[in-house]
Amino acid sequence: MTRYVKKEEINDSIIKEISLALKDGKLVVFPTDTVYGIGTNAYNGDACERIYEVKGRPPYKPLVLLISDISMLEELVDCIGLVEQKLIDSFWPGALTIKMKKKKGVLPDVISAGDEYLRARLVSKGVVYELIKKAGVPVVAPSANLSGSLTGTKMDNIMKELDGKVDYILDYGDIESDATSTIVEVIDGKVVIIREGKITKEELAKVVPLQIENSNDEF
Repeated sequence: MTRYVKKEEINDSIIKEISLALKDGKLVVFPTDTVYGIGTNAYNGDACERIYEVKGRPPYKPLVLLISDISMLEELVDCIGLVEQKLIDSFWPGALTIKMKKKKGVLPDVISAGDEYLRARLVSKGVVYELIKKAGVPVVAPSANLSGSLTGTKMDNIMKELDGKVDYILDYGDIESDATSTIVEVIDGKVVIIREGKITKEELAKVVPLQIENSNDEF
């Protein structure tokens, strides 16, 4: 059964309850700084698999991680390269997801769709930030919609598709833009765009060297 919570009902007690639920592996729909996401504890493999099942998401598509503090990332990756650091300094917190080599044995393989990388971005405002900060764990958060349908921006659509399939839905109203985060990786010192979203290639090119071709379509 899904618990439906409107923005006006959100208070410290509700934040505490839902952050504990997230940490415990429950599925929560919440607004991010881009679109609505379905979130759960990134360390919990069973919960992450449940997101794939609920969305009908193909297993070859990895999940994006949201973090509330850079220290979370340092626990998850082998190292942060110079170009990655420049991206972080320039675009985080914000709608830039960076693909990086993950530490072995820390995160469940399911979130990476079988490869050796994670895809992460830093958030610093809104209810999503409060939940992650309070939960104290990174959260996977693909868009709140069934695979192949419209990106999760309209609450009516989210309710039709996900009511009864997730544990909580936080209703902050419709989101006007359906622009998702831009996803990049660094190869041989150059930034490759995997998916262009809110942050454009022109904005990236002002900060870091770009490789012209896009990477493989993993999202």
